[in-house]
Amino acid sequence: MSIAKTAEQHGHHHHAHHYESAEHEYNASKFGTWLFLVTEILMFGGLFVGYILFHEKFPHMFHAGSTFLDWRLGALNTVVLLVSSLTMALSIYYAQVGQRQKTLINLYITLGCGLIFLTVKYIEYSHKFHEGLFPGAFFTYEGPEAHQFANLGMYFSFYFVMTGLHGSHVLAGMSLITWLIVRTHKDEFGPDYYTPLECVGLFWHLVDLIWIYLFPLLYLVG
Repeated sequence: MSIAKTAEQHGHHHHAHHYESAEHEYNASKFGTWLFLVTEILMFGGLFVGYILFHEKFPHMFHAGSTFLDWRLGALNTVVLLVSSLTMALSIYYAQVGQRQKTLINLYITLGCGLIFLTVKYIEYSHKFHEGLFPGAFFTYEGPEAHQFANLGMYFSFYFVMTGLHGSHVLAGMSLITWLIVRTHKDEFGPDYYTPLECVGLFWHLVDLIWIYLFPLLYLVG
């Protein structure tokens, strides 16, 4: 018997009428989440393939582009997201064992990690904009690298599209975590019902995993 997926015993949750049971609702929710995550992987996968193809064609240009990035900030964000994955997993565990306060603490830490990540990206973006390191035709940087590599703007096209899309997913994840925090304060989750926590957790882990690939591709290339 799986860990109870319904809180009907506690009166907190009743499965929707179009499901046969709470177990059916749980399995359908998890399947739908995994299906959604597959589409996310396909979307980012196309960007990764495009990156690899152009990197093979212009390796020196991509290396030159990476020198404009601060790998220390990228590493900091990597650590921040890894910590957030741990706290997200802990929030699910504590909900499963009925410790609401610890569930809340870990959700708040996860939310804080997302905020730190976006703050670091804001600092990075501001610096790039100040120097004129814009994507594609908007590239206005006047340094020597710009003359040596005429298509350096291509690298920053990949940089801003890939990190910007990822950042939008971090923001979406933070919105979902905020929703979980509100529901946890209402005592809607516990040993018998934690499906939303698991589904949002899967999404958050994917966001973290994508960054683990983005960090070396963009910051450590060369």
